[in-house]
Amino acid sequence: MNAPQPTALLQAAPLHVLALAALRDTRPDAASGPEAAWLDQAVRSHTPSPEGLQRWLAEAPAHEQLLHGLARALRLGTAELLGVALCMAVELDPMVGRVLAWLQAPVAGSRPTVGLVLAAAERLGADDGPAQLLEGAAFECGLLQFEADEARPHPLPERTLLVPLPLVLALRDGRSRWPGVRTGAGSATPVPSLAQAAQAQARALAAAPGTLAVRSGDAGAARAAAALVARAFGREPAFFEQEPAPGAGLWLTLCGLLPVLCLDLGPGESRRLRPLPAYRGPVLLATGCEGSFEHESQAVTAWRVPLPQAPERALLWTAMLQDPALAQRLGRQYRHDAERIVQLGRAARYHASLHGEAVAAHHVAEAARSTAPARLGTVAELLPEPIAQDVLIVPPSLRQHLLALRHRCEGREGLADGLGASTRARYRPGVRALLVGPSGTGKTLAAGWLATQLGLPLYRVDLAAVSSKYIGETEKNLAQLFARAEHDEVVLLFDEADALFGKRTEVRESTDRFANAQTNYLLERIESFEGIALLASNSRSRFDSAFTRRLDAILEFPQPGPQERRALWLGHLGTQHGLGDHELNQLAGSCELAGGHIRNMVLAAAARARAAQRAVAYEDVLHAVAAECRKLGRQPPTGLPAEG
Repeated sequence: MNAPQPTALLQAAPLHVLALAALRDTRPDAASGPEAAWLDQAVRSHTPSPEGLQRWLAEAPAHEQLLHGLARALRLGTAELLGVALCMAVELDPMVGRVLAWLQAPVAGSRPTVGLVLAAAERLGADDGPAQLLEGAAFECGLLQFEADEARPHPLPERTLLVPLPLVLALRDGRSRWPGVRTGAGSATPVPSLAQAAQAQARALAAAPGTLAVRSGDAGAARAAAALVARAFGREPAFFEQEPAPGAGLWLTLCGLLPVLCLDLGPGESRRLRPLPAYRGPVLLATGCEGSFEHESQAVTAWRVPLPQAPERALLWTAMLQDPALAQRLGRQYRHDAERIVQLGRAARYHASLHGEAVAAHHVAEAARSTAPARLGTVAELLPEPIAQDVLIVPPSLRQHLLALRHRCEGREGLADGLGASTRARYRPGVRALLVGPSGTGKTLAAGWLATQLGLPLYRVDLAAVSSKYIGETEKNLAQLFARAEHDEVVLLFDEADALFGKRTEVRESTDRFANAQTNYLLERIESFEGIALLASNSRSRFDSAFTRRLDAILEFPQPGPQERRALWLGHLGTQHGLGDHELNQLAGSCELAGGHIRNMVLAAAARARAAQRAVAYEDVLHAVAAECRKLGRQPPTGLPAEG
């Protein structure tokens, strides 16, 4: 009379089996067939009843423990719970989809409909209505969703439900992948100061969870730093390149991941961040240096990813080059992060091995030019040719000023150390110089010489690619350019810089207001620029007066005198020519043209001599001088013989 019941009857049935069993008698006309046979076999040991549902709620089967815990955490209603269970079973067992299609006929579809889920809930003793299903936590967090690819809208009872596949797999195994989201990150080269800063950020987030914007001029550096913070927090990062889709917050919670939103804003842009339903924890933003963020319910703090300190950079160089003395010099000279040092170190070893030499500083400089990041190529042109010491021919006073500028660039990082508080306040290790002089006087050549002396790549900014007719686009392009140049440690050359940094005008039209706003942004951004920027122009009077204060040096490039012109002729002609000292003196004394014009004339003379299969003669040069003067709209110099 009181005999124990079979163990199978005491165990809770899988939730989807309870739902299907509750609906079995809705198809009495189909007592046979594979679907009916499968369902009869599945429910043979389980009687569909409210008691069976209560038994599942008390203790679910082992393979449904994650769903059971989630149901309690989200306080899911009966209809929500049955809908989730049926949607999951469809993805994992092909026969469940066939049985659902059989039960729902003539409504087509192998996923459960709203009407079927509500009917199953009612048969199991719940009185959940459509509002309780559609307004519950399952829909709010994206666990339950309507099938999006329906051909046309259906009445609510016939609308089909689904659970995103990543959530199905996460609820089964505790892990899965979300489409378009990369989890984890490659192990970055360890830098103690960066690791300590990341740990400090993680501790702050643990004490007060919120949103942290990890800022860097390089997207890769921002993501690597965000990964360090996530791991210091005890979680793996999940990188979202786009706005998280519904259900992503719950997926993060189930998989124990920390979201990293990869965003890139322009100057003045603002982004309002949406909450991630069902996710409780910090959110990281891997972003650039521009723009601002807002969150509905929490503050957004910012952390600028620091560069390794000079001693740390020296240790990284030592590990790559095995030369402590050279590494100390490179650690002071190059403001690179760890990954860039590793890249340059490998490239420098390659260049040294090509020549069978030990790695030296010039191999590192060659590596910096040959491995300069290609992403700057869309808005700037790499000038890869090194400029040797004897190529630059300028007056002695100008050479002294160029040497002083070089020393300023080399010592810019720790320049304010040991000075007064007023000097250290808001100090930025950037250098900004204006090169002013007539066309052809060597401004671009001097920029190349300076970059060569510093061992850095030189990029000439393409003003056409940077400028845009759309309001705000020019500033955004320049923001990206400055941020990337700062991170990649390159020298920027703005040729004809007055086109961008010109004077502000009186506001008469709306275009004047936007042009002035662009100039204001440039003045502020170049003052905070932490790299080396060289601006070339034909006249300093074209620049806004507020710009002069923001410059570290203004170098005047005068027209060359007779001595400089003679050196320029010799430097361009080389040694294989037929000109005597008297003829060179005549050219230097009478032909008052700059180095750029002398280069043109030497090339024209060489072409004429090459056609005659001989060395460059004085007659060839006279022809070239006359042609260059005609091109400039000038008369040939009176002190030279007429061309033959």
